[in-house]
Amino acid sequence: MGSITLKNIRTFSYHGCLAEEGKIGSEYSVDLEVKTDLRKSAQSDRLEDTIDYVTLNRIVVEEMGIRSNLLEYVAHRIIKRIFDELPEVSRIALAVSKLNPPLGGDVEAVTITMEEYRE
Repeated sequence: MGSITLKNIRTFSYHGCLAEEGKIGSEYSVDLEVKTDLRKSAQSDRLEDTIDYVTLNRIVVEEMGIRSNLLEYVAHRIIKRIFDELPEVSRIALAVSKLNPPLGGDVEAVTITMEEYRE
């Protein structure tokens, strides 16, 4: 087994329960780790024998572009889509952070983390 990790995928998205969040948007950061078997690609040196991290990044960016009220909901969509499109993935650990959230205080980020295993 092995893992592929994408750190600090930055997006500008429009998530949040407040109407103003849907209009002005905010910066987000996503960290993604997927577990998969890397033995074949380690021997073959061929992209088709592994999970292309370009695909992982595209899924995250596309799903972050769909407005959600809750970070948990967008994270669940990302996880579901990765499992649906990439059957080689056995586990996903995901952290979605809203940077400088509108909390009325000095808070750098609010982060939710989720970890799911393929059923």
